[in-house]
Amino acid sequence: MRQTDPRDVRPQGRVADYLVDAVADLGVRHVFGVDGANIEDVYDALGRTRRHVVGIVAKHEFSAATMADGYARGGGGLGVVVATSGGGALNLVPGLGEAFASRVPVLALVGQPPTALEGHGGFQDSSGRAGSIDAARLFAEVSRYCARVERSEGVGLHLTRAVSAALRGGPAVLLIPKDVQQAHIAPGACAPIHPRPAVAQDKLGMGRLVRLLSLARDRGKILVIAGDEVARADARGELAELVSALDASVGVTPDAKDVVDARSHGYCGVAGSMGHPELVDALRYADLCLLVGTRMPVFARTGLEDGLHAARVASLGHAPPFLASSHTISLDLRHSLRHLVDALGPGRGGADTQPPALSSLAVPPATGPGLRYRDAVAIVARHLPAGADVVADAGNTGAAVVHHLPATVGGRFVVALGMGGMGYAFGAGIGSAFARRRRTFVIAGDGAFYMHGMEVHTAVEHQLPVTFVVFNNNAHAMCVTREQLLYRGDYSFNRFQPAFPGAGLAAMFPTLFAREAATAPELGRALADAAHVPGPAFVSVTCDPDEVPPFLPFLSAATASRGERS
Repeated sequence: MRQTDPRDVRPQGRVADYLVDAVADLGVRHVFGVDGANIEDVYDALGRTRRHVVGIVAKHEFSAATMADGYARGGGGLGVVVATSGGGALNLVPGLGEAFASRVPVLALVGQPPTALEGHGGFQDSSGRAGSIDAARLFAEVSRYCARVERSEGVGLHLTRAVSAALRGGPAVLLIPKDVQQAHIAPGACAPIHPRPAVAQDKLGMGRLVRLLSLARDRGKILVIAGDEVARADARGELAELVSALDASVGVTPDAKDVVDARSHGYCGVAGSMGHPELVDALRYADLCLLVGTRMPVFARTGLEDGLHAARVASLGHAPPFLASSHTISLDLRHSLRHLVDALGPGRGGADTQPPALSSLAVPPATGPGLRYRDAVAIVARHLPAGADVVADAGNTGAAVVHHLPATVGGRFVVALGMGGMGYAFGAGIGSAFARRRRTFVIAGDGAFYMHGMEVHTAVEHQLPVTFVVFNNNAHAMCVTREQLLYRGDYSFNRFQPAFPGAGLAAMFPTLFAREAATAPELGRALADAAHVPGPAFVSVTCDPDEVPPFLPFLSAATASRGERS
């Protein structure tokens, strides 16, 4: 007679089981995290559930948080990350900080030591008692809602509040002690959660905005600058209809390249420090500048300050921009843009012609090893399949990608400018691939790779369709550029000994397609071959650490430096 496995009789109906069922009810299909003693009950619930939700183990909690972030940005829903106590919990902070700054809906379920050990020297105690770290205070600074769940009876209420806050834009954190996770919940004690949507509507502001746009359309030219709130609201179609109704020129912020088809009439490129001269010219001649779904942070308005100061500016989005404007609050951009189109009626309409090619920022010549950024990006662009998603990391590589690489039609183009944490792209690209199940290109520098590039292992484990392209200049190149341009340039803390990540990963992961490329033909062949790989691929591209990227603050410094020498 077969003996009963004790694992088969573990009680169901625990708080951990309720949490898994609740996120499954919300349509969440993947939960990201790193397992550990004080979160293992949630992973146990994930392993036992018959619902369509899977637990994913990342290599580091920062990357697990960025996976949840990328999952939310890619799929438009809720990202969920779980972590154990102590250092595991603290590792979540920078990832949640990015989600907070960029208003990405992420729910973090953070395990805590059993309540009986709080304030008694328990391992990894962060209850705030007896001089321990207060995790509730810590996470409150990087979340829209944070609560410690002290009793099983309170889990439903806290979860409803947390999910509601997250879906309004930003992370929410629940700190759940191990004994509470294991506590039994009577059937029906926790009703299914029904998040409360944001319903605020600025009716007066919408009426004012309709009048402003109507007058500006009759008087002259309008420039629309769209931000990533448009992508998060899946309001690309409504935005395109508004631009057509206004016969407007249109540009995008650096983190919103995918919200406008670059082939559309009136497109004038990217705004700000990695932007295009055509958008500066469009602003100069605009009677009105309409900001949609962006607060225009520094990266988005660098080089545009004079034009924005001179122009009349109106804005539509969740919060006022960081400059004077006539602002209209919108917590539902799709609805608001549709209202504007209906109220304004058809406009003159632009000619259905291909816009002229955008001008590139002129950068100083570089003579070092490998490919120039523009050439490497152009080769990547030729090998992007239709509808591919792109997730770019911080630094010189990110600047080059934002400036030169077009978004694919129907694909997402994500760059994290909230906190700009290096290594973000590796986890976020994996999370996006889980959400969308399409080819995703993660493009990052070698510095970012050394921080969190071992998430390649997660892509290998799950055979995800992710192509990692690492621009390897054997340096923290943005810091090298700053040393050269802003300081004496006769020292560097940021140059590395030569390394070959592609060759290294090929040895580590025998099933991974991994290549090194130091010339344009080598890069082209590597990407062409990678296109036939169903799972992950990795290509390391040799680049020059001394090349100045298309980044306005650096180009201004380089010009000033040349002037001083002359």
